[in-house]
Amino acid sequence: MKEIVFLEPNKIDAVPFTTSKIVSEWTGVEHRKIKDAINKHKKPLETFGLLASYQAESMFGRPETYYNLNEQQATLIITFLKNTPVVVAFKTELVRQFYLMRSELMKRRDLREQLKPIRREMTDVIQEKEPDNIWAYKQYTDLAYKSATGKIARKLREERGAEKTANAIDYMTSEEINNIAKKENQIAVLLDMGMSYYQIKSLIFDRDMPQIVEAN
Repeated sequence: MKEIVFLEPNKIDAVPFTTSKIVSEWTGVEHRKIKDAINKHKKPLETFGLLASYQAESMFGRPETYYNLNEQQATLIITFLKNTPVVVAFKTELVRQFYLMRSELMKRRDLREQLKPIRREMTDVIQEKEPDNIWAYKQYTDLAYKSATGKIARKLREERGAEKTANAIDYMTSEEINNIAKKENQIAVLLDMGMSYYQIKSLIFDRDMPQIVEAN
């Protein structure tokens, strides 16, 4: 099913939205009429947040105004449309995708909290085992990120439009956060066993690694 609910930027605290163009395309109602309804009901719509608008080139090459609608705004604007089978099908899919997006964001937040004690434990072990290595935390963090996502923190920030000082974890999916938690736990265990960075690096990319760590 085509994506009709978006997250921009794809960040843990971003607000999911759809667009006036998506509403038009999926309901078969002219975009002009959707925008007319938005402008007509602007006041009640803005009780759910500021109406974000932007201009982009239309299919005819002329600039056109589009609106981003959060979940409540999209739900309200749809109530002004006639309940044809197409509109009902769109409503159903819109509700489903907003729900999935909210669930994903909630999962990200929960996993981020669960990651904190794991990261503290890894940091403590690094400080104990490699107190003179000022780059140790960055090395092991990048190792965890690379093994879990295929990218180090800096590359993840660049690819996902995050600022240089942003926390890369805020731009990750719940699956990625969960995988990083596992990798950081593995790193802490292996460090505590007295292994060097290069020994850990070799093992951390091994597919059998989870069983090795769990056995310890």
